[in-house]
Amino acid sequence: MEDNDLEREVRQRCYQCFRPMASCFCEAIPQIDNRTNVLILQHVGERFHPFNTARIVQKALRNCHLIVDHNLRLGSHQLPIKSNAGLLYLDADAPALSELSVADRPDQLVVIDGTWHQAKTIVRDVPQLRTLPCYRLTPSSPGQYRIRREPNAQSLSTLEATVAALQALEPDTAGLEQLLAAFNQMVETQLDHPGSDEARRRQRGRHSRPRFIPLSLLQDPVHLVVAYGEATPGEQGHHVKKPWPVNWVAHRVGTAERFSCQLHQQPPLSATALEHMRLAAQDFDDALSQDEFRHQWSNFLHPNDVLIVYHQRTFQLLQHIGAAHSPCLVLKSIFGKWQIGFRSVEELMALEGLSLPVADNQSRATTRLNMSVALVEHLRNLSLSLDT
Repeated sequence: MEDNDLEREVRQRCYQCFRPMASCFCEAIPQIDNRTNVLILQHVGERFHPFNTARIVQKALRNCHLIVDHNLRLGSHQLPIKSNAGLLYLDADAPALSELSVADRPDQLVVIDGTWHQAKTIVRDVPQLRTLPCYRLTPSSPGQYRIRREPNAQSLSTLEATVAALQALEPDTAGLEQLLAAFNQMVETQLDHPGSDEARRRQRGRHSRPRFIPLSLLQDPVHLVVAYGEATPGEQGHHVKKPWPVNWVAHRVGTAERFSCQLHQQPPLSATALEHMRLAAQDFDDALSQDEFRHQWSNFLHPNDVLIVYHQRTFQLLQHIGAAHSPCLVLKSIFGKWQIGFRSVEELMALEGLSLPVADNQSRATTRLNMSVALVEHLRNLSLSLDT
């Protein structure tokens, strides 16, 4: 790029909303006299993201402070957090802001800006945040930030979350709806851009899906085996480099034949791990050794079988103990060719309009297996319906 071209490119970007000048929407952003102080702690990785909304919030709110830094520095400095502050955080046990009495409302709201993973690391690394009371939102509709992935359909952008929080704390404050309208304008403008992912998805439509369904998934279902395995849990703060299966379950699509076993664990699983996996200590009375598992798993498989898992990590459990004998398809990768916005198999099921299986008296692995089987059958039915 020539120097003149570079200079022109720099001039054409707005450094308030950080959008190209042709897409600048600063004039639509209102000035809001909010009473509740808003402190936004932004992960450094979000600072120059073109679709970050914390900048818009800071521009709109007169009583707002935005701090951007690395986690360690945020944790080592005294942040301007007031005595009656509250943390806006996704915690199912936290009281909802909309349910607080006037006397119980915080004077300052601390908002974390970043991806869900980044937000968790900030809360983990900043001691001041761990002492704050947490408050949650109760959104009545999904977030509209469709130009970025969110952890689930009910997740909100920083701007949407801040507006919702202030509407709960000070519903008489003017300008909040106008700020939300400016945000929606920005989203729609981006979605309508010819080069955006959403525009390309709209043009392709749902009928493009079979192009991404592997032919091996459409073969005789007798040779399709769906599997799910729980991994060896690590101790708090320690990652297991090569986890291996704890609870392994599988389903042969063509015959509904099932495989299920637990593997011997040394030391035994903690009560917390057992509760998470929805297992009991007595479930391991007949647990298999690795050698016994490899033998029984090999006997369950047929020649020409294709293994189907939701996540690549499931297949890696087999690789870690030398039991990966079949080619493998990963559902998350297949659906990821056209579907966005899901971070778990439950969210993918919801996006595809599938009902979650009943989980009464089932282990977590069995429930996840049933979801994966439903997704496989959904893909096969989808392909057949569009071929006819």
